[in-house]
Amino acid sequence: RLPGMRTPAAMIVGLVLCPCGLLLLLTGTLTPSWRQVSRIPDQPTDLVLEQGIWDTCSERQSSPARLCGQADELGYFEQTPVRVARGLMPASLVLTLLGLVVAALGVRCWRQEPRHPLAGAAGLVLLLSGLLSLAPVSWYTHKLWALPAPAGSTLAAGYSLVLSYLGSCLEILGGLALALSFHRCCQER
Repeated sequence: RLPGMRTPAAMIVGLVLCPCGLLLLLTGTLTPSWRQVSRIPDQPTDLVLEQGIWDTCSERQSSPARLCGQADELGYFEQTPVRVARGLMPASLVLTLLGLVVAALGVRCWRQEPRHPLAGAAGLVLLLSGLLSLAPVSWYTHKLWALPAPAGSTLAAGYSLVLSYLGSCLEILGGLALALSFHRCCQER
C-alpha cells in the first residue's frame, strides 16, 4: 500500500460534496428569492417581488434600490409549504453540521486508517439531512404556482430555490459516498 493513500476516494468525495451542499443550502435558506413575481398589474412594469421563506423584497430593474420586509397582504407566509420549509431547512442545516463533525472524526486523514463505521454513520446523517431539505424544496416547487400571488402576475422559480435543490442533491450524493464506508466494515468481518 502506498504511503499517503489512507483515505478512500469515496470519503474524499463525500467530504468535498457535503460542505459545498451546506453552503448552497445556507444561501438558499437565508436569501429571499424562492419565487419571483413580476408583471404585477397596476404596478411599474420593471417591479419584481422576490419571495423567500423568511422575507419578501421588491426591486425595480431601473434602480438598484431593494426594499425588503414587504407586507404579506395575500397570506404567502401562512401557506403550509412555506411554513414547512421554515422548519425543515434550518433542521437540515443543523443535521448537516452534525454530520460533518462526525465525518471529520471518522475520516481523520492524519490517522493510519479511517474509522469506517463512524464515516458510514456520518454518511447516513448527511444523506438524511439532504432528504430533509429536498422534501420542502420539492413541495414548494410543486406548489409554486398555487401559492398566493397578485392576480395576472408572472411567477418564476428564484435562484434561492435552485441553490437549495443543488445543495440538497450534493448532500445526498456526499452522504451516499460516505455511507459506502459501511462496505469496508462488512469486508473486515
